[in-house]
Amino acid sequence: MTTAPLSGLHPDHTTDVAALCSDLLRIDTSNTGDGRGPGEREAAEYVAHALDQAGVPATLTEPAHRRTSVLARIAGTDSRLPPLLVHAHLDTVPADPGEWTRHPHSGDLHHGHLWGRGAVDMKGTVATTLALVRAWARTGHRPRRDLVLAFLADEESTGEYGSRHVVAEHRDHFDGVTEAISESGGFSVTTRPENAASDVRVYPIAVGERGTAWMRLTARGTAGHGSGPGDDNAVAELVHALSRLAAHTWPVTLTPAVRTLLDALDRTLGIRIDRTRLEEEAIRLGQLGELFDCTLRPTANPTVLNAGRKVNVIPSRAHAEVDGRFLPGTRDTFMETVDRLLGPRVTREFINCEDAVAADHEGPAFTAMTDAIRSQDPHAHPVPFLQSGGTDAKAFARIGISTYGFAPLLLDPHLHYFGMFHGVDERVPLTGLDFGVRVLHRFLTTY
Repeated sequence: MTTAPLSGLHPDHTTDVAALCSDLLRIDTSNTGDGRGPGEREAAEYVAHALDQAGVPATLTEPAHRRTSVLARIAGTDSRLPPLLVHAHLDTVPADPGEWTRHPHSGDLHHGHLWGRGAVDMKGTVATTLALVRAWARTGHRPRRDLVLAFLADEESTGEYGSRHVVAEHRDHFDGVTEAISESGGFSVTTRPENAASDVRVYPIAVGERGTAWMRLTARGTAGHGSGPGDDNAVAELVHALSRLAAHTWPVTLTPAVRTLLDALDRTLGIRIDRTRLEEEAIRLGQLGELFDCTLRPTANPTVLNAGRKVNVIPSRAHAEVDGRFLPGTRDTFMETVDRLLGPRVTREFINCEDAVAADHEGPAFTAMTDAIRSQDPHAHPVPFLQSGGTDAKAFARIGISTYGFAPLLLDPHLHYFGMFHGVDERVPLTGLDFGVRVLHRFLTTY
C-alpha cells in the first residue's frame, strides 16, 4: 500500500529512519535481568546525539553503571494544552545468534526488512520518533503540545533502573503530563473475513494492560537422607502446589476494553464472535484472536524451579518462581485464589507486583490516534485492546499518567507481529517504519 505524504512532510524527510534503526540494532543492549548485560549507555548516547543534531538538548540519567536513560523536551505550538509523554525503552531481551537466520545485532536491511533484536520491541519505535523529530528540525514543523520524551533503560526487567528511576528521581520532568504513548499498539493486522472479496487491515491500539504479580514461592520441610520415608519433603510439597496452580481453570472475565474490542471486530469482520466460546473463537480468528485470547482470564505460570544439591539428600527448602498476570480490578481475588491453591505450607513473596493500568478508549486522545492512522490508510479499522503483558506504563501510572500503546507500524500481511516479540528472526519492514513516521506526525501535530 502506498500513501501520500502529509503537507509539508515530504517522504525524503523521513528516510533517515532506516539508518537510525539499523544503527540502534547494531548496539547490544541485552537485558539479562541480573545485571550481566552491557547496559543501555551506548544506545542512550546515540539517541542523545541524534536529538542534539535536531537542536533538542537531552539529559542522560544513570542510576547504576551503564544503565542509562535519556530525557528531553520539545516545545509545542499551544502552551495551553497539557504536555504529552512519548516513552520508549532502549533495552532488549537477549538473543542466541545460533538460532537466527541473520545475526541479531546485524541491523541488516534484507528483502525490505531491518533485522535484529529490538526491531519491533522497540528500537524501531525509537528510530521512528527520532526520525520525526529530525524531520521537524529540517522542515520547521512543531508538535501541537509540548512533548516530553523518555528513552528508558531496564523495561525488560522491572524498570528499577529506567522508568521507576525517572519517576522517582526526575518527577519534575513529567509535570503536567496526564497522557502518554508507547509500545505495542497501532500496528496493522491484515485478515480476509469469511466470504469477503478483499483483505481488511485492523489496527489495535492498547488502552491498558494486565497487572503483574511475579512471585517467589518457598516450601519448607525436614532435611534427611534420600532413602528415608520423606514424609516432610519440601520438594514434593512445592511440586504439588505448583501442579494445583497450573491445573486451575481461571474464570473468563470480560473487561470493558475487551468487550469494546469484540464489538469492533464483529462490525469490522461482519461476523458475530461467540462470547460463550471465546478461546475457540480466538483460535479461529488467528492473529486477531491473539488480541484477546490472553486477556480473557488471569494466568499464573510456573517459570523457575530450584531445589536440592544431591540426589540422596532431601533438602529442607524448595523454591519456585511464578509469572502471574491479573485483569484490571481483580488483584485481590487473584491473590486470594493463588494463596488457596498454594496451600498453607507454601509461602510467597513478590519479586514484582504492579496493578493493571487503563486509559480512556472513548476520549479525544484515542479518537486522534484513529484519525492519524486513517490519514495514512483510509481503509484502516482501528480498535482498542488490552495488552496481556506489561510495559513501563505501570511506572508512569504511579504519577497519574495514562499510557496508550501507540507505535504505528504498517506490516507485511505475512509478518506475525506478536511472533516478533522476544522471538527468533525479529525484523521490521522499512516501509512500515516510514508509515509510522507519517502517522506520528499527524497525531502529534493535531492532538
